[in-house]
Amino acid sequence: MALLCLVFCGLASAESISEVRKQAEASMLVTGWVVVGTDGRTQSHVLDKVEKLPPEVVDLIRRASATWRFEPVMLDGKPVVAKAKMSLRVVAKREDNSSNFVVRVAGATFGDPGAEEDSDSVRFKDRRAPKYPELALRARVSGTVFLLARIDRSGKVADVDAEQVNLDVVDTDKGMQTWRRILAEASVRAARQWTYDLPTSGPHANDDSWIVRVPVVFHMVMPNVSESAYYGQWQAYVPGPKEPIPWRSKYPQANDDKGGSTDALADDGIHMVGSGLQLKTPLDHS
Repeated sequence: MALLCLVFCGLASAESISEVRKQAEASMLVTGWVVVGTDGRTQSHVLDKVEKLPPEVVDLIRRASATWRFEPVMLDGKPVVAKAKMSLRVVAKREDNSSNFVVRVAGATFGDPGAEEDSDSVRFKDRRAPKYPELALRARVSGTVFLLARIDRSGKVADVDAEQVNLDVVDTDKGMQTWRRILAEASVRAARQWTYDLPTSGPHANDDSWIVRVPVVFHMVMPNVSESAYYGQWQAYVPGPKEPIPWRSKYPQANDDKGGSTDALADDGIHMVGSGLQLKTPLDHS
C-alpha cells in the first residue's frame, strides 16, 4: 500500500490532512471478462493485464466475484452460459486515525452477454476530444466527466448532460464545484458534435433511441506516455455527486442501470444504459 500513501500525500497540500482524509480516496479501474452459468453464478473471470495489478486487488476481485449472483441469461426461453465484458471501480480509503486502508469493489459495469460483435452495440463514429479548459490546465486540475447522452436514429446526440464529475485533486467545496462545472461544460460542448454508429443486430437494433454513458478524461500525462501505461496504478479519486438529468424521466431506459454504475467505466468505454448483465447481489462482501 506504499503507493497509496504517495497518492494521499500529494493531495495534502490542497487542504489540511484531516480534510483530505474525509474527501479523498484512491482508485483504479480494472477491466476483464466474466462468465456466468445457467444458475446465474459466476463460473470464471479473466482480468486484463493481470500482471500489472496489485496482488491485493487481484485477490479482492477473486473473492468478490465468487459471491456474485446474476439474473440468468435466457436464450429461446432457456438459461445459457454467458460471457460479458466487465469494468470494476476498486477504491481504497484510509481508515479514520489509522495508516491502514480499506479496499473494496465500489462499482461495476457489465456488458451485454455475448455482445462481442460491434454491430450489437452503439459505437463511436466521430468523437473529437474536448479542448482542455485553459483555467483547469494552468491550475493542473484533472478529472473525469461521466456523460449521459441520448442518441437518435440518425446517430446524432439528441440530449446530453454531465451525470458525475470525479476530480483528481482536492480544493474547497466552492473550488471543487467550479472545477467540476468547468470540466462538465467543456465535455458537453464537445459531445453535442459527436456522431455514432448504431446497432444493426442484437436486441437493441430496433430501439427508437439509445441512452449511453460515456467518460471524458482530462488527465495530464507525461510526454510520449499513453493513458494505458497507468493501468493498475492507484490514482487520486474524489468522486463528485450524481447530478439530476433534466430529460431523463422522459425515457424509461435511461433509468435502468442494471448493467452498470455511473463511474465504473473504462476511459475509452461506452455503455448502453438498460443493457448488460444484471447483478442481484452486492459487489463486495468483504
